[in-house]
Amino acid sequence: MQYTAPLRDMQFVMHELLDSQSHYAKMAEYRELDTETINSYLEAAADFAQSVLSPLNRTGDLEGCRFDDGQVSTPTGFKEAYEQYCELGFASLNAEPEYGGLGLPTSMSSAVSEIMGTANWSFAMYPGLSHGAIQTIEHHGTDEQKATYLEKMNTGLWSGTMCLTEAHAGSDLGIIKTRAVPNDDGSYSITGQKIFISAGEHDLTENIIHIVLARLPDAPAGTRGISLFIVPKFIVNADGSLGERNGVVCGSIEHKMGIKASATCVMNFDGATGYLIGPKNRGLNCMFTFMNVARIGTAIQGLAASEFAFQGSLKYAKDRTAMRAISGVKEPNKPADSIIHHPAVRNMLLTQKAFSEGGRALVYYLSQFADIVAKGDGVEAKFADEMLSLLTPIAKAFLTETGYEAANMGVQVYGGHGFISEWGMEQNVRDTRIACLYEGTTEIQSLDLLARKVLGSQGKMLANFTKIIHKFCQEHKDDDRMGQMISTLAKLNKQWGDLTARIGMQGTQNLDAVGAAAVDYLFFSGYVTLGYLWARMAVVAYARLDEMNQSLDTDKSLHGEYGFYDAKVKTAQFYFAKLMPRHAVHVARINASHETLMAMDIEQFAF
Repeated sequence: MQYTAPLRDMQFVMHELLDSQSHYAKMAEYRELDTETINSYLEAAADFAQSVLSPLNRTGDLEGCRFDDGQVSTPTGFKEAYEQYCELGFASLNAEPEYGGLGLPTSMSSAVSEIMGTANWSFAMYPGLSHGAIQTIEHHGTDEQKATYLEKMNTGLWSGTMCLTEAHAGSDLGIIKTRAVPNDDGSYSITGQKIFISAGEHDLTENIIHIVLARLPDAPAGTRGISLFIVPKFIVNADGSLGERNGVVCGSIEHKMGIKASATCVMNFDGATGYLIGPKNRGLNCMFTFMNVARIGTAIQGLAASEFAFQGSLKYAKDRTAMRAISGVKEPNKPADSIIHHPAVRNMLLTQKAFSEGGRALVYYLSQFADIVAKGDGVEAKFADEMLSLLTPIAKAFLTETGYEAANMGVQVYGGHGFISEWGMEQNVRDTRIACLYEGTTEIQSLDLLARKVLGSQGKMLANFTKIIHKFCQEHKDDDRMGQMISTLAKLNKQWGDLTARIGMQGTQNLDAVGAAAVDYLFFSGYVTLGYLWARMAVVAYARLDEMNQSLDTDKSLHGEYGFYDAKVKTAQFYFAKLMPRHAVHVARINASHETLMAMDIEQFAF
């Protein structure tokens, strides 16, 4: 399938819904960033993604990566595409200008990442991991480390990875075994094995900078005893040139369900030279810089899956004819009606559209808080950090789950053809399935949201957001057109707090009640969060329609824009009518006793 960047909707979210100009005006570094500049970057990204990356999506899936004695070759065309990606400046979008970056905000790079990722998620994985490595060094590295690594990483000449997972320790990082022994020169000798390392080895860059979690010999047990290290593929000489090969080698690449053009590596560290970054035994705290960036990136993958599925499904549903519409013939010049006239198909298309456009609003909304955390100060930055902490697990888990649902609907709309690889829908399902797993599974994100962020803050983080929703509902409660949306949103916003209090009380008696409720709580949170954003989009769209109604009859050029805003309102109405009611199932499951989960003895699961 040929991808087309949804620039009009991206611009709507950035400029009209989230008022990018006012947002950037609050921060000195971004004050000069205007709408025209933003749009020019989006258009350049769209041109590159559509003409270069999209055609490589299926060929990369078919060819995959090749492994030969520790060396990894990316699919045909990837190396040339990466060089062009770097030449166009996309590798350095939001990196600091001091080290060769363009200094643009996260909210800008997130939009570009959406374009690249939807066109070709496997390709986007290579530079995507570098961004987190760069930010980790920016935030926690010494001046010498920044001078050594950042400029070449920012230009894309070198890339970066995050090396956390070990075979016996997935998300439970407290039990990792990789060791770091001090050397006489102040460096460390790193020994151990890491698995599932995206872009751990490839042929796109001349050096790969691994960010590695390991334990010092005298480290305390658990997560309090983990340190963070920079381990380059090639040692960097004092003059910045590349020296000898370090003791880190790719042992194999994984044979995967999807994202086959992205190298997922087993990395063996055999006395590799590493350099401590950040304080000893505080590596996990430093790594959170990396992990939050990665989780926002994974949320974008969920958005990308919904958008890709929607674009493919819409085109097919308009072209494919099958039977007559049950309400009467729609296309008498054809032997059958296009399937877009069938209510069941419409339901799938609108679900994909609602998740895609709602997910875009959530990612961009989240990214604006990331901008403020990076460049704001005082009370505003603290508030933004708390909002980012609350919304990141919702965005990561909810958007990847709904993205996977939308991808499956893509196959369903195509029918039997969806099961055939040429159409691209089955690849989308395979590619996006990993998004619900890596950077913390849905279940882990759910527990993080409920136990750590909401209950752990005594409800403060949640209250920050529910107050925003309450204020919005109060401002628009008298708008007759918004009446049903606002009343529903206000009711669920209050219920969010009530559910939280009930789960908290149950948790004081038995913490299993918290674990049992967590996933359903996250889904409830996701539906309300997207509901808030869809209601906001409807308010903006109604205002634009009111403006155009005054001159629509005399200015025919407005018809296309009128249709855009009218569709936005109708999609919001669909979301509240058909998708928001799903919350009730999650409430019922939360209210059901957790004891049914824990009552059975382990031996009783199978006989």
